[in-house]
Amino acid sequence: MTVIETDGLTKRFGDVDAVVDLDLSVGEGEVFGFLGPNGAGKSTTINLLLDYIRPTSGRVEVFGIDAQEHPARIRERVGVLPEGYGFNDPLTGREYLEWAIRTKDAADDPDEKLDLVSLTDDADRLAKSYSKGMQQRLAFAMALVGDPDLLLLDEPSTGLDPNGVQDMREIVREQAAAGTTVFFSSHHLAEVEAVCDRVGVMNEGELVALDSIEGLRRDAGGHATIDLECAEPPTDLGVETLDGVVDVTVEDHRLRVTCADPARKVDVVTHVADRAEVVDVLSSTVSLETLFNELTNGGRGEDEAAAEVVQ
Repeated sequence: MTVIETDGLTKRFGDVDAVVDLDLSVGEGEVFGFLGPNGAGKSTTINLLLDYIRPTSGRVEVFGIDAQEHPARIRERVGVLPEGYGFNDPLTGREYLEWAIRTKDAADDPDEKLDLVSLTDDADRLAKSYSKGMQQRLAFAMALVGDPDLLLLDEPSTGLDPNGVQDMREIVREQAAAGTTVFFSSHHLAEVEAVCDRVGVMNEGELVALDSIEGLRRDAGGHATIDLECAEPPTDLGVETLDGVVDVTVEDHRLRVTCADPARKVDVVTHVADRAEVVDVLSSTVSLETLFNELTNGGRGEDEAAAEVVQ
């Protein structure tokens, strides 16, 4: 089942093209990473999905429902973690969560949700006194209220310490395993790689790539390099004749082999080990940061002209 579908989705703010001709399809139970630098159009797209802003042109459907015609039907099935959620009212963490439960007419146990995000000991403190990371965990718990069919997470790891990031990853995986679709918007490369099934890369309002991380690496010329340290200079071993090998260099006792397909590294090691004594192996692939920079011209976008997500 397709949960999110856009067709030619475009949003302009004056002379600024925030989202341009976006065609996107996200399936049920998928963790979809929406990657791009600040100002790429990620938050604008989320606002369009929820009908917080109207498109200049194009179409967007969520759960097969036109977002402009029946936004309330969509929102009641969606949990949203917006970027920069504020807790300014004089309410405790528990009271905010209870408010979210009442608003969604849900039957969630607030204590269970507080425990899930490790806020049990601070539940009765004013939320505005929380650290940034604690506020992010509370906002995440509120997004999970009502067992949503779709989670829209905008920069969800903001302010979280490593333990909080790991907890968030595990919760996302559990939600997806239970059938929830997760739309994960971020410019933190490691987060996207750690939890997402597929990735769409935005740059200056346009979708410039759509694939798995490994697929993006292949399309971007993501060659894998393997260095083999040998007991003797590794010359005349015939490595350059192997399928998938694109470059071979020898320096002293070190053999460096570049493969078009990372899977070919095993063939290289086996081939060399049959002909020379290998004392050490170092393998690497193109980094996600390098890939991101290639796709986004250095990862720098103009400031987005969209309004913040409406609370």
